[in-house]
Amino acid sequence: MKKYPFILVHAVCALVLFSVACNNHQSASNPVNKKLMGKWKSKDGDTKLEITDKGFTTDDGQPVTEDYFVQNDTIFTSYQGSRPYTKFLIKNLDDHKLTLFYPDSDVVEFAR
Repeated sequence: MKKYPFILVHAVCALVLFSVACNNHQSASNPVNKKLMGKWKSKDGDTKLEITDKGFTTDDGQPVTEDYFVQNDTIFTSYQGSRPYTKFLIKNLDDHKLTLFYPDSDVVEFAR
């Protein structure tokens, strides 16, 4: 009989930890993501970028939508969960400008 309170305490702790972990993994909860979301256009006008809470869409003639998540100053994208992830490094981000280092080391400046 003395084991049931210990089991209950451990189950409650596991539930709390699980709920906190799930809430921290949501892409929209990160303040950087909220600044990222929206429609962007490169300065030369060749590339359009749309970031929503569900997808990362680049359009340089043909739109490609990928899943993504942000960790620190890096955007990790993948097509339908495939790995390895494609990495885009955020060099500069404010409400109206976004500068990304593309995986091929190109620097692309976007504006809203």
